[in-house]
Amino acid sequence: MLVELLFMSSAAALAQGAEAEAESAAAELKISAIIIPGFASSQLRAWALLDCPFSPLDFKPLDSVWLDSRKVISVTNCWLKCILLDPYNQTDHPECSSRPDTGLSAITEIDPGYITGALSTVWREWVHWLVEFGIDANVVTPMPYDWRLPGSLLEKRDMYFYRLKIAFETALKLHGVPALVFAHSMGNSVFRYFLEWLRFEVAPRRYQAWINDHIYAYVAVGAPLLGSAEALKATLSGLTFGLPMAEGTARRMCNSFGASLWMLPLSEHSHVSEVYKERDSNAKHSKDKRKKMDPPYHFDWPTDVAEIQIPEEQDAECPMEVIVNGMAVCNMHTKRAYSAAEVADGTLFQEIAHFDQEGERAIYQLKKFYLEDAVVNGLTPWSRPPIRNIFCAYGINMKTEVGYRFAPTGKPYPDNWIITDTVYEVEGGTLQSRSGAAVEGNPSPASGDGTLPYNSLSFCKTWLGSRVNITRVPQTSHDGSDVQEVINYEHLLGTDIVPNMSRDTRVNYITFYEDETSYPGRKTAVWEFDKVNHRNMVRSPHLMRELWLELIYSGHPAAQRKFMPKGVRYPIRDEDCFWDYAKARCAVSEYCEYRYVFGDVHLGQSCRLKPSKQSDLLVKYL
Repeated sequence: MLVELLFMSSAAALAQGAEAEAESAAAELKISAIIIPGFASSQLRAWALLDCPFSPLDFKPLDSVWLDSRKVISVTNCWLKCILLDPYNQTDHPECSSRPDTGLSAITEIDPGYITGALSTVWREWVHWLVEFGIDANVVTPMPYDWRLPGSLLEKRDMYFYRLKIAFETALKLHGVPALVFAHSMGNSVFRYFLEWLRFEVAPRRYQAWINDHIYAYVAVGAPLLGSAEALKATLSGLTFGLPMAEGTARRMCNSFGASLWMLPLSEHSHVSEVYKERDSNAKHSKDKRKKMDPPYHFDWPTDVAEIQIPEEQDAECPMEVIVNGMAVCNMHTKRAYSAAEVADGTLFQEIAHFDQEGERAIYQLKKFYLEDAVVNGLTPWSRPPIRNIFCAYGINMKTEVGYRFAPTGKPYPDNWIITDTVYEVEGGTLQSRSGAAVEGNPSPASGDGTLPYNSLSFCKTWLGSRVNITRVPQTSHDGSDVQEVINYEHLLGTDIVPNMSRDTRVNYITFYEDETSYPGRKTAVWEFDKVNHRNMVRSPHLMRELWLELIYSGHPAAQRKFMPKGVRYPIRDEDCFWDYAKARCAVSEYCEYRYVFGDVHLGQSCRLKPSKQSDLLVKYL
C-alpha cells in the first residue's frame, strides 16, 4: 500500500550509482488497495426524518446512526428504531432506515470523543500512515458495507459483491496492476463470501484468471476463521461494544442482525456438505470428550463454548433461587454443555427454543442465512483461497474469552439469561475461570487477541504447506542479535505449528511462518504479533512496516528471495525510534537522535529519525 513511495525513495538513491535499470523498474511499480472493514467498524447513516419525543436530538437524513453516542444515551428507543432490523426478514423499521456510508471517512472517525474510545478510530492511524508516506488518495478504495446483514442480503439488497467486483476491475484499469485486499475481522468472512459468489458470476474457466488479474495479495488481519465466543455471548446475554447501554438492550440489537451469527464458534471438523437436520428435543445430548493433546496441535476449541442450566420441561418452575453477582438466579439442576460444533449447527438453539423465544429466531436465521445458503455456508472452515500471495496477521497472548456458563434469571426477554462464569485462555496456554481458578480442557499453545481465541486466529496455518520457514524477531527496530530461525520445518498438514524457540518476557516478538515452495507460484505467510489486541492489530505500526517492506521487496528486481529477510530492522519512521533506558540515550543511535518537540510527554516520543536518513535506510533493505 505504501509501495510507491518506497520505490521512489529507493530509486532516488539508486540513481546516484550504477543501478539505473533497477531505478526504472522500481519507478514503474504501482499497487492499489481495497479495504474491507470488520463488524461495527464503519459508519451507518440515517435515511429518514424521525422525530424523537421530548428531545431535540431528532434523526435527519445522513445523520450518524452508528455511532452517535449522544443519541445512544439520550434517545435510546429512538436510536433503536434506526439501528434494529426485523429479525426474520432483515428489513428496516417503518419509521427509520440506515445505510452504510462511503469513502475513507466511513471507516476512519466513526464517532470522535472520549465515550466511544478505540471503537471510534479503528482505521485512523492506518490512514495517517498513508498520508505520511505520500500515498495518493485514489490508490485506496474502502468498501464499507452494512455489517448488520448476512452475505446473501448484502448482495440482494445492496448489490455489495457486484460493486466489490466493479471496484477490483476499476482499480485494475486505473492503476494497471492487481489490487491488495486488506480485510479485518468479519471483513474476512465477507471477502470469503465474495470469492464464492464470484464462482457464479464469472465463467468457470475464467474464475482463476479473474482472481490472478485483479488480486495481487490478500492480507487477512484478525480473521475469525473458527468464529468467536463473543458472538454467542451477544446472542444470549448481549454485547455492548463498550457503549453505555444495558446488556438487555444490546441483546435486542445484536439478535436483530443476521450477521451476528456469522461469527459463531465452529468446529475445525465441520464440512461444507453438512446441512441442518431437525433433532428430536428428547434426543440424548452428546458431549465431546476432551483430553490434553500432545503435539502436533489441532484447532478444536479448548473447552465447551457454553454450559447452560436449563429446565427439563417448558413450564418447569424455578425450584430454588441463588444469588449470583447480586441477582437472584434460578438454580436449575440440569446442566448441558455445548461444543463449538453444537453451536454452529443449531443444536444449542434447538434445545433452548422450548423456553426461550430467541431460540426459534436464531434457528431461523441460522438455517436461512448460513446452513442453507446457496453460495457458501459461512459456518464451516475455510480452505486456502486461490490467491497468489496471502498474509495472515493477528495478535496473540492476550486474555481472551473462550466459554461461558449461563443460567436463567426467571425474568422476561431480553434479560432472561445471566453469565455466571466466564472461561478465559491466558498467556502460557492455560484456561482460567473469571475468579482465576484453573479450568480443565484442551488449551491452545498460546492465547488469542482479546476478542478471537487462538485456535480461530491460527487456523490459517492450515493454509501453509509441508515446508515452512519460521523466524522470531523483536517487534521494535533491531540489529539482528535477537533473531531465531528454523529453516524447512516439516509441517504436518492440518495441524498447528508450535516452534521450539526461546522468549524473553520483556520483549514483544513477531513470529513469521512462511511457505514459498509448497504451492508453485503461490506464497503463504502467517504473522503472530505478541500483545496486540484485536482492534489495535489494524493500526499496528509493526504490521504496516512488515507489510510495506514485504510488498516492496517481493516486487523489486534486486530481490534474491521470495520473502523479505528478517535479520535486521532499521527505523524508517519516528515511531520506530525509542529510548534505551539502560544506555540513557535513544536506541539505534546511528539512525535515531534525541530531538524534543513541544508536546512530548516522555523520552521515547523525543527520539526521532535523523534527517536525511530515511531514503538511505530504505535502500539497505534491498
